[in-house]
Amino acid sequence: MSNQLSISNEPVAPSRLAAWVRGSAVLREGSILRSGAIVLAGSALLAICSHIALPLYFTPVPLTLQTFAVLLIGLLLSPQLAAGTVMAYLAEGALGLPVFAPSPALTGLAHLLGPTGGYLMSYPVAAAVTGMLSRRIHRGIVGAAFSAAVGSIVILAWGAVWLNSFTHMGAASLLASAILPFLPGDMLKVTAAALVAFGLRRPRLIKT
Repeated sequence: MSNQLSISNEPVAPSRLAAWVRGSAVLREGSILRSGAIVLAGSALLAICSHIALPLYFTPVPLTLQTFAVLLIGLLLSPQLAAGTVMAYLAEGALGLPVFAPSPALTGLAHLLGPTGGYLMSYPVAAAVTGMLSRRIHRGIVGAAFSAAVGSIVILAWGAVWLNSFTHMGAASLLASAILPFLPGDMLKVTAAALVAFGLRRPRLIKT
């Protein structure tokens, strides 16, 4: 008994303590580098998807694949990392990098604060909400699709309210120009994001 006490109370050797500190530092550095790489990759995906755009003559809001990218990021990453990735993308656009959907009238910060900026500014919240829901419910395709659908609703609602603050449309006009035209496409994007996320998570290709 006395031997056990003397062993358990033996101070940690300085060499072992130093090795533990070095190991912890390496792990932290690796985690930071990994998170940075994920943020860069995610913001690049958003930029690419934003340029796959189809302008609509009856509304200032174009059809793009940005929503798909936001929902996929939310499904694959932790809520904090997903929101941070999307915020990094918005910061790149605000600084003038050509990462937003093409707009002949507005660029950079003016685009972000313009009539369609509400959709953009909803992205971090939508990504975080999608991520939180996907981790609280079943991670199958149905659960992923439900989580992505809620994220899509956040984007549409936020974008519509923001657009209306510029245009002062009536309810019917707002629905016709800011929400209804995007529902079929968003259903496809929600389904695609859920399928891709489920396919990647199933073999645990991405760990968050």
